[in-house]
Amino acid sequence: MGLEISGYSGLVLEKLVSINAKIGDLVIIRYNGSEYSGILMPRAQIGSDSNHIVIKLSSGYNIGIKLSSSSEVALLKRGKRKKKTVADKPPEINSNLPNVSILSTGGTIASKVDYQTGAVNPALSAQDFYDTVPELRVHADVKAKVLMSALSENIHPTDWTRIAKAVASEIRKGTDGIVIAHGTDTMAFTSAALSFALQNLPVPVALVGSQRSSDRPSSDSAMNLIRATDLVGRIDAAEVMVVMHGETDDSFAYAHRGTRVRKSHTSRRDAFQSPNFYPLFKITSSNFEEISLPLLRRDSKRKLKMKASFEDRVGMIRTHPGIKASLIESLIESDYKGIVIEGSGLGHVPQVLQSAIKRAIDSEIIVAMTSQCISGRVDMNVYRTGVELLEMGVLPCEDMLTETALVKLMWALANFKNIQDVRTMMLTPLVGEISMRSEMAQYTRIGREKE
Repeated sequence: MGLEISGYSGLVLEKLVSINAKIGDLVIIRYNGSEYSGILMPRAQIGSDSNHIVIKLSSGYNIGIKLSSSSEVALLKRGKRKKKTVADKPPEINSNLPNVSILSTGGTIASKVDYQTGAVNPALSAQDFYDTVPELRVHADVKAKVLMSALSENIHPTDWTRIAKAVASEIRKGTDGIVIAHGTDTMAFTSAALSFALQNLPVPVALVGSQRSSDRPSSDSAMNLIRATDLVGRIDAAEVMVVMHGETDDSFAYAHRGTRVRKSHTSRRDAFQSPNFYPLFKITSSNFEEISLPLLRRDSKRKLKMKASFEDRVGMIRTHPGIKASLIESLIESDYKGIVIEGSGLGHVPQVLQSAIKRAIDSEIIVAMTSQCISGRVDMNVYRTGVELLEMGVLPCEDMLTETALVKLMWALANFKNIQDVRTMMLTPLVGEISMRSEMAQYTRIGREKE
């Protein structure tokens, strides 16, 4: 990569040009009596700062160093340049392996590292995935497709529809299973959306992500991708799942039900858990252990039922001391169709909200209640405040996760026009999002496997 597209400018660019450095070269930086050596990396073209240089240390981590006019940058070794050759024919895949479709939506896992330059680029083809994780060749015959390249926080309900349609297309082609590469931040929302949109699945669908990028020594990309590919290619189950590390080590992964999973830590590799529930499978390099009963078993003759529309005029409010009724009033004035309230305890809100909630329900806005508590379930019949909300028409969402309740309400409003049908759907277990009862063991070992 030439420096003209490297993201450098000003002082740093002048110093790099003076030594004829290129991205991927090994350089040494001396300033204030300190020395740092590493591979010269491109830098993001964000902001106007022209004084920072980025290098990849031998540890695999990147650092940025602020240079001054007295700082010295020297070239230690030229990076190896890839020769442009006709692409070699990829090795043949074992015909006995399962056919797995990988659909990429973006995120850390859907990337490959150029180890000549240290740059991280999107994986655009099956060959890219094979290059990034060569072990995939012995696990499945992969067909890859890039649907989008989006940061997961930018995923919109219309993207859920797009992903669902792409999954349906792969199922019609006869794939043995589908892996969806997705950013971790909103993966639980997408997994819930696909669970409602893709009912009566004949084959498994697994969303997979990575907490650590592919250029970091502690990356979880490869293991997560391999375990997800193994799962959808071989497991006797057919539902939407999320596959991620089961603990911080690389020993096993969990497959969580798509409507019962939450990202519970910002950075740990075992960030995903199943509050109020158990994972469905524990996946090791040699074995699948069934922990919870799946909704459906694999059956290629089963006909997929797809309802992939979502109403995005649904809001989510978390109650707190001092909350103002104007938050709900603003949703009413903005023509919202549904509101999910994450209440305290068994499903309570401050009294100051009650008149606004009643106005919303009288305006035919669906209002549903979940709990801020990690474990347990909504029970609005215990205290008078809860009973009053029930009498108004607030829907108790039992032990449904708040993010799942939000997605389900979006889905129900888009696919059922009669308001009473929407209310009925919200209270009816459809794809494992509601349990009939909560077990004590689910509280003592939240999201972990059964003893």
